[in-house]
Amino acid sequence: MTLDDELVDALCNDYENAPLDAAERAMCDYSIRLTKDPVSITPKTHEELRAVGFDDTAILQITIIASWFNYINRVADALGVGREGEFED
Repeated sequence: MTLDDELVDALCNDYENAPLDAAERAMCDYSIRLTKDPVSITPKTHEELRAVGFDDTAILQITIIASWFNYINRVADALGVGREGEFED
């Protein structure tokens, strides 16, 4: 959570160039990978997260949170939530 509007804009527009430390960048990279290609995640991926300071509990938390957002967004998209007037049979 941040009140830094510039950071929020950078994360929304191009997180790869946002001012993040190594752990924050690794967490974002992992979350994107989990979203786009979850079967590509291997034990080596988790080792990369450990190398920047995440323990197994943190890796689990990142995985659960990113997965939950992916799930709930798909449910909302499928039901047309937030798209009033655009969702018709």
